[in-house]
Amino acid sequence: MIRLALTKGRIESEAIALLERAGYDCSDLAEERRGRRLIFRTGGEELEIVLAKAGDVLTYVGHGVCDAGIVGSDTIAEQGSDACVLLDLGIGRCRFALAGKAGQWRGIGHRRLTVASKYPNVTRRWFARRGADVEVVKIEGSVELAPLLGLADAIVDIVETGTTLRENGLEVYEVISDVSARLIFNMASIKLKKAETDELVRRVQVAIGS
Repeated sequence: MIRLALTKGRIESEAIALLERAGYDCSDLAEERRGRRLIFRTGGEELEIVLAKAGDVLTYVGHGVCDAGIVGSDTIAEQGSDACVLLDLGIGRCRFALAGKAGQWRGIGHRRLTVASKYPNVTRRWFARRGADVEVVKIEGSVELAPLLGLADAIVDIVETGTTLRENGLEVYEVISDVSARLIFNMASIKLKKAETDELVRRVQVAIGS
């Protein structure tokens, strides 16, 4: 059996659908059946699925209490990981973007910028590659508020459709990178459970058509 940590929220439904296409019975994860449970067995019991927050998926897989995980590349980019990233699942697609008030971006230039983000490490690295002087302010909630309240010149955030930005008078200034969900593995599990991990990868590859 493989224990797989699955990120709750944005990519959850797409990931469950992918596992179903891979031949795993995930019916117990349906909203009307799951209740408040956090750990589930698939019908054939080849897979045990643990629902967790994105950052915790990396922790559980990194420490070996879960053999594998499905998590967004945004979380991997922000937190780093000792896990082995084996597959881009092609789901949960969105973008890291630099954004702010519509029509007010004057470029990076030589001025010191204040940038708000839920992803301070990603933000610092991106601006550092451009030799820019920035103060990064970490925001936990709706980062769109930062430029509207005058806290920041711009934000770095995940953008899917851009609707939230537009409805708040903001726009994308520049796309930083693409984001999608990844299948990751604990390094020891790859060796100790080679047959099981190989089978999971094979079935998922078939499901995504790669």
